[in-house]
Amino acid sequence: MSENSRNINQPVIESIDEFEQSDLDDLCDAADQAITDGNGFGWLTPPRRGVQEAFWKGVLVVPVRELYCARFEGRIVGSGQLVKPFSNNEASGHIAQVATFFIAPYARGHGLAIGLLAVIEQSAVAQNFKILEVDVRETQTAAISLLENNGYDRWAVKPNYAWNGVKFVDGYYYKKDLGAVEPS
Repeated sequence: MSENSRNINQPVIESIDEFEQSDLDDLCDAADQAITDGNGFGWLTPPRRGVQEAFWKGVLVVPVRELYCARFEGRIVGSGQLVKPFSNNEASGHIAQVATFFIAPYARGHGLAIGLLAVIEQSAVAQNFKILEVDVRETQTAAISLLENNGYDRWAVKPNYAWNGVKFVDGYYYKKDLGAVEPS
């Protein structure tokens, strides 16, 4: 490599099963930005750092959750979880869910959300899930567009799904039949 060239870190989607402190800091920073932008996963304002760190560390110890993170230019900039049913849920054991799905505003436009969703879908397919579900607030237009453009069907609308600090907003429920997803 010449002196004038530089190492370019490509976007990466990876499974996370433990945190380096720098990665946890990146994830909390990215989540803070997404929450402030209105794309938080339940939070309306970023929680104290200790609360958020405990949340993310807790995700890693729940056996039915798989955490995937999007990394751009070496830093974690977003996440998504594959949430599997508990083993005692035989009736709905074929359905998994997507949770905490976001890309920080400063990292959007690089295909990370599509890649993150594809990796979660591939994991679900590999584990023989038949349906993948996700719910979003009606105000999350980018997420809605992503889901609808990637084969997710809206199957329900829940009035008063969330309070945004000013008014109630509806929730949209989506599902995707994973039979059409090719295993990798």
